[in-house]
Amino acid sequence: MVRSLIRLSLALLATAFLSGGVARAQSAGEAEGNRMERKGNAEEKAADAEKARGAEMEKRGKAEEKAGKKSGNKNEEAAGKRTKKKGEAVEKAGETRGDEAKEMEKSGNKAEKAGVKAKKAGEEAAAK
Repeated sequence: MVRSLIRLSLALLATAFLSGGVARAQSAGEAEGNRMERKGNAEEKAADAEKARGAEMEKRGKAEEKAGKKSGNKNEEAAGKRTKKKGEAVEKAGETRGDEAKEMEKSGNKAEKAGVKAKKAGEEAAAK
C-alpha cells in the first residue's frame, strides 16, 4: 500500500514538474524582450555612473577655478575651467546614454508584450 502511494505520488510529481516547465517556456519574442530590457537596465546603470563622474569632475573644476582666482594663478584657473567644461561634457554624454538606455528598455518591454500576445494566440489556436 505504501509503495503504491509512493509510486503514484512520484508519478504525479514528475508529471506536474514536466507540464509546468512546458507552460513556463518563453517565446522568442519574450526572450528577446527580456534580453533587451536587461541590457537597457545595465546601460542605464552605467550612464548614471557616468553622469555622477561628470558632475564630480565639474565640481572639482569649479573648486580649482575658484582657488586659481583666489590665489591669482592663471594656469590653475585655466585648468579648472577646462576640467569644469570636460565634466559638463561627460555628464551630458551620460544623460544622452541614459536616455538611449531607457528607450532600449521600453523597446524590450514592447517586444516582450508582443511575444506574450503571440504565445497566447498560439495557445488559443492549439486549444481549438
